[in-house]
Amino acid sequence: VIQMLRERGGLAGPALLKEANVSRSVLSGLIQAKVLETREVPSPDIFGLPNVNLPSPNLTNEQLVVARKLAADLRERRCDVNLLQGVPGSGKTEVYMAAISEAIALDKQALVLLPEISLSSQWLSRFNERFGCLPAEWHSDLTQANRRKTWQAVATGKAKVIVGARSALFLPYKALGVIVVDEEHDQSFKQEDGVIYNARDMAIVLANLSKIPITLVSATPSLESLHNVTKKKFIHFNLPARFGGASLPKISIVDLRNDKPSPGKWISSPLIKALETTFASGEQALLFLNRRGYAPLTLCQECGYRFECRQCTAWLVEHRFIGYLQCHHCGYRIKTPKVCPKCDQQDTFSPCGPGVERLAEECNELFPEIRTAIAVSDNLQTPSQASELVKKIESRDIDLIIGTQIVAKGYHFPYLTLVGVVDADIGLSGGDIRALERTYQLLYQVSGRAGREERPGRALIQTYDPENSVMRSLCENDHKNFIKNLIVDRERNQMPPFGRLASVILSSNDESMVDKAAHALARNIPNKNGIRVLGPAIAPLALLRGRYRRRFLVICTKGTRIQPYVRISILSYLNFA
Repeated sequence: VIQMLRERGGLAGPALLKEANVSRSVLSGLIQAKVLETREVPSPDIFGLPNVNLPSPNLTNEQLVVARKLAADLRERRCDVNLLQGVPGSGKTEVYMAAISEAIALDKQALVLLPEISLSSQWLSRFNERFGCLPAEWHSDLTQANRRKTWQAVATGKAKVIVGARSALFLPYKALGVIVVDEEHDQSFKQEDGVIYNARDMAIVLANLSKIPITLVSATPSLESLHNVTKKKFIHFNLPARFGGASLPKISIVDLRNDKPSPGKWISSPLIKALETTFASGEQALLFLNRRGYAPLTLCQECGYRFECRQCTAWLVEHRFIGYLQCHHCGYRIKTPKVCPKCDQQDTFSPCGPGVERLAEECNELFPEIRTAIAVSDNLQTPSQASELVKKIESRDIDLIIGTQIVAKGYHFPYLTLVGVVDADIGLSGGDIRALERTYQLLYQVSGRAGREERPGRALIQTYDPENSVMRSLCENDHKNFIKNLIVDRERNQMPPFGRLASVILSSNDESMVDKAAHALARNIPNKNGIRVLGPAIAPLALLRGRYRRRFLVICTKGTRIQPYVRISILSYLNFA
């Protein structure tokens, strides 16, 4: 230890222990004997200071109007909520980066929330080009050491720009000056475990408490945000054209009732022809299917046995490439068996329906020379993994991307000119009141990945329901009337944003106990004007992680405070019972 310190002049404790290969007691003994002395040395800054004087893109007149307004909000400390809407590729990111630049110039901190950490890959590259350094990151993939350093840098003000997931809201900012919520409509901003909150709404609360401006950004804003615009709570800006003169992709519908794929296949002949043309032109394509794995259901053709999760009301999804059947709700998985557990027959299993892995298998048969990559949350769990994929796509080492919603937003690939939606109807089933809205947002966003530069783009959407309002609106590029009709429907039924809706779920690992509690609660729910309670009913996932679930829906008018009613009238009864 002494020899090493003589040669090196000084080392941090952990590094000295490792390099000298001694135990901590050796170091403690030398310090107690006063052979060594310790000194506190300030940690070096790991976050560079963004340079606001580097060349920046020339903004259009429409972009400049918004950028100047956002900058003025910062200088004058206006607590405005700005909603920045713009078609995919309209330069929304460059506009709010101008606001970030203003915050840095005023020695303030800027927070940018992204719904998925995988989206931060390209965003970080753009930020580095714009400001000459990387911002601080905050997400679940950080090591404990980096998490501690980032927390301290935010608290001391050394980290000027922070980009992160929803939990970045709770960092101890020293001088927060502006907040940006990118893809504000995304449901990933909702935290549904533990403390329940919507990060978009909490970001607005934080901005209001801090007396700073906030900008919500999206190509397809949520109905709630658009309603707040009509109520003059939010200030609305729109960028209706793509930056640099690029045109919006032409969206076409493939009616699967007429253009049926071959038996056991999932890609129709119009989409196959479009892929052939794209690859022949040396361009890239994206096939979108919002379903992970190889197949959503596996059954025995001999006896009809279906593999179901033991802990959830869900089928086990086959992941053929890793040889497992897995539940996407609780994570339970088993090795894919060769013998049916019910009839003991061998090699009788049949996959039902497509997942991205099965789609990749079909594409390899159709286009054996094409370089294909699968982009799903299973293999893009960290920003570094996403960055590696992005580099391959940008360097044109990949011709075809097959992915789920993880590639539907935020990415910019100059040579990607074709988007094919394999099954556009997936999100339309079920009882979610936002099903139409979310399906439209998702399909519009993924279609917007095509033709983002000088090469024109197109999108082909395969559906069995071409008359659906979502499909018609996408084809006709009629976003305005689609939203108008949704708002009329929601208002007629007093659904959010015109009413309040809460879900109360009772759960237990004992089914009879949860049924007994649900029926007892139903008999004792107090009546209150303006509030309706529906239920109990079996929850959409009747069994989740081994717990049986029953659900009540509480519906009330916009002016009624629903949280106190739920807390006092319902939860207090359950605690008493």
